[in-house]
Amino acid sequence: MRLTLRVWRQKNADADGTMSTYEVDGISPDMSFLEMLDVLNERLILSGEDPVAFDHDCREGICGACSLVINGDAHGPERTTTCQLHMRSFRDGDTIDVEPWRAAAFPVVKDLVVDRSAFDRIIQAGGYITAPTGSAPEAHATPVPKPDADLAFEHAECIGCGACVAACPNGAAMLFTSAKVNHLNVLPQGAPERETRVLDMVARMDEEGFGGCTLTGECSTACPKGIPLMSITSMNKEWLRATRKAARR
Repeated sequence: MRLTLRVWRQKNADADGTMSTYEVDGISPDMSFLEMLDVLNERLILSGEDPVAFDHDCREGICGACSLVINGDAHGPERTTTCQLHMRSFRDGDTIDVEPWRAAAFPVVKDLVVDRSAFDRIIQAGGYITAPTGSAPEAHATPVPKPDADLAFEHAECIGCGACVAACPNGAAMLFTSAKVNHLNVLPQGAPERETRVLDMVARMDEEGFGGCTLTGECSTACPKGIPLMSITSMNKEWLRATRKAARR
């Protein structure tokens, strides 16, 4: 395959960025998108140019590090992570635009790399259990109803990639935050801090400068792990219940 790439290049957060055009050929349809970028970078390095900076780690669709907007879609045309997107999703001769996540809370570090530490701070605000539990408990020591266990696991699948923020027209982080809140709030181990968790995490999310949610649904559509839109509704109910309970004290 021969492709035309239009890639966002930006030296740092303070510099102005621009789209740069590159021609790449000899691309196998079986390559992943990141492998294709590796080919581009090898050629840039050999020609004495600065390679394109982009985030990656496991390349197995688990870590959530890969974070590219491809032709206007977070992670590209398939519902998967960028590292699991293969070049057979494109055609020979295509022009492909590659950009970083676009959100005020995700400042560009360089080229396609953005700072997603805002997510870490949201988790630090309440995405944990403070009670000392010692070593791992025996299996089934704490009975959890099957529906609750399934719901917790569904939300635990969130890998924190940020596609929900990139896809949202408001740059909201509600789907990410709701996944982290609901994951622990439906389990008995998370019950003691149920109210403080949702209040603290939502407050931190707002402090980080994410946009407001208007339930357009783009976040859930773009999520490579299929976190449902109803997750936001559940968190809103949790937040309202916690707010009312705090007001009565």
